[in-house]
Parts: sequence; C-alpha cells; structure tokens
Amino acid sequence: MYDVAIIGAGVIGTFIARELSRYKLKMVIIEKDNDVSNGTTKANSAIIHAGYDAKVGTNKGKFNVVGNTMFDQVCEALDVPFKRIGSLVIAFDEEEMKTIHSLYENGLKLGVPNMEVIDSTKVKEMEPTLNAAIVGALYAPTAGIISPYELAISLAENAIDNGAELLLNNKVDCIDKVYKGYKIHTNENVIDSRFVINCAGVYADDIYAMVDTPDFKIIPRRGQYYVLDKSAGEIVNKVIFQCPTKLGKGVLVSPTVHENVIIGPNAENLKDKEAIETTEDGLGFVKESAQKIYEDIPFNKNITTFAGLRAEPSTGDFIIEESKKAKGFINVAGIKSPGLSSSPAIADYVVEIVKDINGGLEEKKDFNPKIRKKIRFADLSDQEKTEIIKKDSRYGRIICRCETISEGEIVDAINRNAGATTVDGVKKRVRPGTGRCQGGFCGPRVMEILARELGRDMKDIVKDHKDSYILTGYTKEETEFEKVKDLVAPAIDK
Repeated sequence: MYDVAIIGAGVIGTFIARELSRYKLKMVIIEKDNDVSNGTTKANSAIIHAGYDAKVGTNKGKFNVVGNTMFDQVCEALDVPFKRIGSLVIAFDEEEMKTIHSLYENGLKLGVPNMEVIDSTKVKEMEPTLNAAIVGALYAPTAGIISPYELAISLAENAIDNGAELLLNNKVDCIDKVYKGYKIHTNENVIDSRFVINCAGVYADDIYAMVDTPDFKIIPRRGQYYVLDKSAGEIVNKVIFQCPTKLGKGVLVSPTVHENVIIGPNAENLKDKEAIETTEDGLGFVKESAQKIYEDIPFNKNITTFAGLRAEPSTGDFIIEESKKAKGFINVAGIKSPGLSSSPAIADYVVEIVKDINGGLEEKKDFNPKIRKKIRFADLSDQEKTEIIKKDSRYGRIICRCETISEGEIVDAINRNAGATTVDGVKKRVRPGTGRCQGGFCGPRVMEILARELGRDMKDIVKDHKDSYILTGYTKEETEFEKVKDLVAPAIDK
C-alpha cells in the first residue's frame, strides 16, 4: 500500500510530489496521459504573476504573492529557465486608470512589493513600441516568465530521484473507500493508498465524484495563443496586460523565456474537457485585442498557434482541502490563473494538510532538492562546446537546426527519470521542433533517436498522446492483402 497517491501530473501534482518526497513516504503519481505536463501545464501564458489582482482573503490572494517569491530558489535547484522581467497593466483612459489604482491598492494589501503607478511618459521609456494612446500603467517588477512544462518535468524527475513512483497511461476509472484508505482502479492497475490527493485539473470534479458528492464544478475555459518567431522577440520587454475583465486578465503580449513572443489568450467557457483545437474566431479575437497594445505586431512571423484549457471552478477560488466526508481525500482543484504562480506555496500548504491528517511526517536525511544539471549546447561558449564534444561526440551532432539542439541533449532527455518517450515529450524537454520549421527537419531524426534509445520500432513512436501515431508502416512493406491478392483475384473477378 502507498502512503500517498497523487492523481494528475501537471505542475500542481508534481510540485506536491516533490515536496512530499522530502519525507519518508511511499508515494505514486498517477497520470492518464503518456507524459507529465500534458494538460493545462503545457498550454498557458507561462507567466509568474506578481499577485496584485486576487481578492484579499481568497486562496488566490493567499498563495500568489508567497509563491512568487519562491521561484528563484526552486528554479535554481531544478535547472529551470526563469526570468523576472516585470509586468505592466496598461490603461487607455481615466476610467481604466481607476482600475489601475484599485489594483495597486489591492496589491499593497496583499503584500506585493515595489509596485508603481506610472504615467504615459514612463510607459514609453520602458516600452517604446506600445500604443501612443496609453495614459498610464501599473508596473510590477516581481512578475516573471518561465517554461511551465519544463518546471513540471523537473519536479517529477526530482520527486522520482527521491523515491516517488510515476504511473503514466493510467486513467482512473473508479475509487473505492476501503479500510484505512482507498482502492484506485485504473485502466492498467489497482492501487491501494492511505491518502489520495486530487490534482486532476479539468477532471478534478469527476475524480471527486468517485468518492463523494462534489460541492464544486469545474468548467473548462479555453484560451488560444499565437507564438511568434524569435526575430520578433524585441517588440516588448515586459509582460504587457490590458485592464482585467470578469473573464480574466485578458489578452497579453509577452516575451517567452526562450526569446519568442506569446500573444493571448481569449476565454471561452466550454463543456468539452478535451477541446484544445484552435478556431478562426478565437485567434481572430486574440489578434484584434493584441493590436490595441501594439498596432504593428508582426503576425507574419507567427510560427505556431495553440489552445489550452483552464480549470475554472464554480466557487471562483482555488479549492485546497480535505474532503469533509471522504477522510484522507484531499482536493487541490480549480487551480486556474494564478495557479502556476501559486504552485510552490500550494504544495507547501498541502504538505501541512498531510502532516495534520497523519499526525506528522518524518523527514529524509538524504533528500536531494536538486536535479542533475542539463547541458544546453547552444548556450555554451566555443571552448565549452569543444570540451563536451570530446567527452561525448553526440553533442557534436545537431539534430534541430532552428534551436541548435544536439543529439546528446535529446538522449539525455530520454534517459532521465520522467524522461521523454514521445516526439512532443522531447520537444517539451529540450525544444527540437519549437523553431521556425516546427519539426519539419528534425522530427524524423528525433523519432529515430527515440526508437533507438527506447528499443522500439519507429512505427511505435507517437507524437504526443498514446494514439497519436505518425507512421503507419514502412514504404513498400508488403501488406496482408498483397500477400493473398493473387489467391483472391479470381474470386473478385467472378
């Protein structure tokens, strides 16, 4: 029997797993997809918010500001790219400036440091390309940008390094309350655990319904995005928000931590929890809204679009608590924006809940908070490149020309704990396929490396999800029909 079973391997589930791996617990992470960070964590704005807009007294307000302060240390330990570039919430008229001042006052109450309300002159100094009609802004220097899926992957790796287990392709079908715990039935396994932590994202209400009548509902809210080529990367220096509305923080324009530009999202409440397709109307809205920030955004440099789902809770706030009826079952649900920003503080809080239920936890003396450093070949000096190639010639073979990603990096990403097993899994970890050609050149080579390292046939290498096949067979491979066609031809002729 496990002590803790965590359902969901997004950034919340993996952060909780990493923090609980500090203690002497037998723990498993259960994920329905074939990789970690395949849901909301893979498809969001990738912003670490300063924390000025949450209501005082809410979980969002409680965890965002605290969580924000924790990212420097966490990202250093886990070798995750993170930059504090600051953010601006811009206003186009005096009515919106009232909102700016309200956000500032709210941020002071929540403890957001070093904020400023600035005028149009200061905005122009910071961001010379922005719309000249902007009259002022709220500047929050503690806001940052990150790679959220790289964070979740590193958290999972660190948790496994410290003794946690990961079960992929395990969709939870039902959960039974049993003596001293729960019996979790998946499509692959039956898992016994004393405690269950529900981090299932848009499916959190469905998972909770397996043990109790849910007192919340999760609404999938789709957001669509553009990603521009790195050559557009200097149009803005900071995260640029428009004044927020009831549907959220609105369409933003921001650099990414990998020097692209991200633009989005819109907000559409849906019923389908798998509706991650982009639409003409959705992207059209994003484009039109973003041009209010900067009229000359070079959308001709767009290299990809994507959509993601946020878990919008009916309660309007994060749900982080032990079930009142199903003891030992902890819901961590409705973690929409600023969920990523709040994730380290949420994880610490859940650890305290587990401690309270269990009557304390014993720390491991050998817990290691760090993962093995990654070699990012493109960032090395010429001398460093020469030295690493001498040690391992695979770093001298460039697989992805757009991002200068070597075979050595891809092999390492496959062979780590929580390593890549799919084309998109490699893409999330070391970025081949994220450049201008979007994998047109490097995709087949990534497949070859995956097949070789995993000991699989190339036909069995998938793009992302379990059934997202790429190859159906080999060219000129004789089919079963071709083997018997000479025998059946006379019958067909008759």
